[in-house]
Amino acid sequence: MIFRTDLAIEADILSQPAIEGISSKNERVGSVNITRINIENDSASKRIGKAMGTYITLEFPALTDHFESTDEKIITISNEIKKLLPKNGLVFVVGLGNANITPDALGPQAADFILATRHIQGEIARSTGLGKLRSVAVLAPGVLGQTGVESAELIKSISDSLKPSVVILIDALASKQLDRLGKTIQISNTGISPGSGVMNSRPGINKETLGVPVISIGIPTVVDAKTLAADVLSFKESENEDMIDKNISAQAEFMMVTPREIDLLIERASRLTGMAINCALHPDFSPEDLYSLVS
Repeated sequence: MIFRTDLAIEADILSQPAIEGISSKNERVGSVNITRINIENDSASKRIGKAMGTYITLEFPALTDHFESTDEKIITISNEIKKLLPKNGLVFVVGLGNANITPDALGPQAADFILATRHIQGEIARSTGLGKLRSVAVLAPGVLGQTGVESAELIKSISDSLKPSVVILIDALASKQLDRLGKTIQISNTGISPGSGVMNSRPGINKETLGVPVISIGIPTVVDAKTLAADVLSFKESENEDMIDKNISAQAEFMMVTPREIDLLIERASRLTGMAINCALHPDFSPEDLYSLVS
């Protein structure tokens, strides 16, 4: 059995001892602990099951219990997003997921906080004092079961038309540990497989499929039940798989676990993610200014 996780920091930890081709650095900014992991070659990528690239993990007190110093967290997260952004050009932001399923609603709800500015041009931009806003387009494409269209197909079609300098994807993730839910955000330049967090993986969305850089941003909202049970029972990935399967019901393999306060978690995580992206895209405006423009 392989413990399922969308977080590179957990895959890296699970791969101890250290693997050649993976480097990491830690930094603390206020209440946020930042871990930057670089997967530098194909061998290391295959060992931990994560694409080559940069993974930035920010850990903070639980959003459901602590929501003070919000602007501080927003600015810290936005500074990390900026490091992966091209300096100029249209940005296409996509909120992935099903808005009708709460643990999967991070993307659509975060998209509601994104300031769409592609239409603000010329005299309108000058007269409103919004000339310094970067051009941004936003989409929440829903899921295959709602539209009959793969998210990857829709995003590819629109991206080919808009020709953005970068695509930013927002999606809910799966963690190995309940303790990470609502306390962790991952930013990477490797793209994403929509639905992977809820065991319904769809075609990948990345630089190879879209032809432009792709930044993915996600917060874990679920834990695979079998993975959680193994963690609670202190089984290790290196232990005999038959032993794990014997002690954990096979039904757990098809179940996902989410905290009871998931509604509050999604509400706060969506706002945090959306506003952090806004601050990264529009550095000439304060969080207060951007709040007023999206409210």
